[in-house]
Amino acid sequence: MARIIKIGVVQHSFNEDTDFNRARNLTAIENLAAEGAELIVLSELHDSLYFCQTENVDNFDYAQVLPGDYTEFYGEAAAANNVVLVTSTFERRAPGLYHNTAIVFDKDGSIAGKYRKMHIPDDPGFYEKFYFTPGDLGFEPIETSVGRLGVLVCWDQWYPEAARLMAMRGADLLIYPTAIGWNPDDDEEEKVRQREAWITVQRGHAVANGLPVVSVNRCGFEEDPSGQTSGIDFWGSSFVAGPQGELLFMAPENTPVEEIVAVDLERVENVRQWWPFFRDRRIECYGDLRKRFLL
Repeated sequence: MARIIKIGVVQHSFNEDTDFNRARNLTAIENLAAEGAELIVLSELHDSLYFCQTENVDNFDYAQVLPGDYTEFYGEAAAANNVVLVTSTFERRAPGLYHNTAIVFDKDGSIAGKYRKMHIPDDPGFYEKFYFTPGDLGFEPIETSVGRLGVLVCWDQWYPEAARLMAMRGADLLIYPTAIGWNPDDDEEEKVRQREAWITVQRGHAVANGLPVVSVNRCGFEEDPSGQTSGIDFWGSSFVAGPQGELLFMAPENTPVEEIVAVDLERVENVRQWWPFFRDRRIECYGDLRKRFLL
């Protein structure tokens, strides 16, 4: 018997006005809930511009104390619209200690759980190590009224180990709030390679674990405030894949999108019966995976 969940995908661009971004997020939540969404996923750091293009201590002002104004706003949004809501924020945990944190709200507005981003990039235009301490909550699915959500964040999506551990702990699906894009100076062939690699690796997580994957990216151009780079073109392309990696939905590159995608969670059981990867794993042989390298 099918167990269908209707997932709302919110692919937006953002500006420097937090109140404006929150208001537009709320409108999207209301619209998708009115159309029947039960679970709504926002992109990474959706209340602001992607401030990690530069190392600037003033950007710590974006950080949120949790619980606080942030959790009140999005908790009320979840409760008023009777949806499970996956959000992403810059968490101020203590003086000098900050995380990139996903907060999941259940349908009653309560905090179902949180996940602190584990893999932190440090590349030109993505200076996240300046802002974020690696997470310390592990890879634990978050129990909600619509299922167990394996929530990870952006750079985590390149690591099969993270997806596998979420699956091994009983996640019903994998969710990746994301902020990723091109350097505008890259040629078109390089842009295609990067975007296709991003899609392919996450579809691979779906196949290897027999789980649906929901990846929600921002879109639009954001300039580098320092002028040291040409900024970032966030490539959108948010997508939902089924447990065999099949694409159920793919958003366009440069257009804001609000879409509902129906996912059959019962197929997880079916696919794992057909392709029993968990049965055939040679777990006694994998100890070396805990090492940095083997040469």
